[in-house]
Amino acid sequence: MISRIEQDHSRFREIIRGKIRDNLRKYVSRGDMIARKGKDSVSIPMPQINIPRFIHGDNSQNGVGQGEGEPGDPIDGGDEGSGQGKAGEGEGQKALEVEVSLDELAQILGEELGLPRIEPRGSQSLETRKDRYVGLRTTGPESLRNFKATFKRALKRQVAMGTYDRDRPIIVPVREDRRYRSWRSDPRPQTNAVIIYMMDVSGSMGDEQKEIVRIESFWIDTWLRSQYEGIESRYIIHDATAREVDRKVFFRTRESGGTMISSAYKLCSQLIDNEFDPEQWNIYAFHFSDGDNWSVDDTSTCIKLLKQQLIPRCNQFGYGQVESPYGSGQFIKDLRSAFAEEEILVCSEIKNKEDILDSIGEFLKGGR
Repeated sequence: MISRIEQDHSRFREIIRGKIRDNLRKYVSRGDMIARKGKDSVSIPMPQINIPRFIHGDNSQNGVGQGEGEPGDPIDGGDEGSGQGKAGEGEGQKALEVEVSLDELAQILGEELGLPRIEPRGSQSLETRKDRYVGLRTTGPESLRNFKATFKRALKRQVAMGTYDRDRPIIVPVREDRRYRSWRSDPRPQTNAVIIYMMDVSGSMGDEQKEIVRIESFWIDTWLRSQYEGIESRYIIHDATAREVDRKVFFRTRESGGTMISSAYKLCSQLIDNEFDPEQWNIYAFHFSDGDNWSVDDTSTCIKLLKQQLIPRCNQFGYGQVESPYGSGQFIKDLRSAFAEEEILVCSEIKNKEDILDSIGEFLKGGR
């Protein structure tokens, strides 16, 4: 039997899911929700939900009072207010923050965009080992000594030897009495993936463009993490040169100078060579830029790197072009021309925050 409170809670969660679906585009475009991200959940403001409250009457009927007094006298124990400014007439805006798990958020995103579940490529899985305690043994580290088993063994020995005193029940284990927990390592296949984010941080990429990248990468992360048991994220920034950084630096760095996109693609390829064997890892690469590149020659180098080194080893390579008043926007045209029939490479134009949800759908709809 399902209790009444469980039924009410389930109905409330369905209402929350419906509200999120109805306003998903707004939530996706809001960066403040990401700031409320915990380890496994996010807090989503729900101003559309009316908070339950008491409704008082207008007090027009006669009531019952006690003691003497005149109208306007303060109630005993109360202080007269000394507020500043005029009293407001309107009702204040209410916002209820609701905790939603990242798995549930990914499920809602997948349902709304119609995203297929990802099928890992080939036999790309890692064998991890899970330790399980399965019994006892006579040797081992003191940290694994089983007190209960040691005590019982010592008690049996003293009873058998006739040294146990019921009036003075002191049990003193000796070395032969000690028992230690033993374990066994069981192999477990685990599908793993790595997401490699690359971003242009040259002078033409402003704070607004980086905020779009930050929001979109959060949702890409959320979806892919719901599809794999183990996942890693790596970050590469570039202007005329590229370097690997942590997540905090990735979204906060601002540099000036020219742009050579090939520097990021070369570093990405080296990272795969050194740490992520395509036979063992599902590899996702996403590059964000305003479409401005140093030269036609460097664009040709990028196309060559994509064809020969990156696309053959990636489940998917996504290029997101964020509109900037300073960028030429030419790079996406060159990629579309060179890879018109290539399904692994997906290009997306992101003019503003309203386009983020559509861009996520373009990147992930292939189910690769």
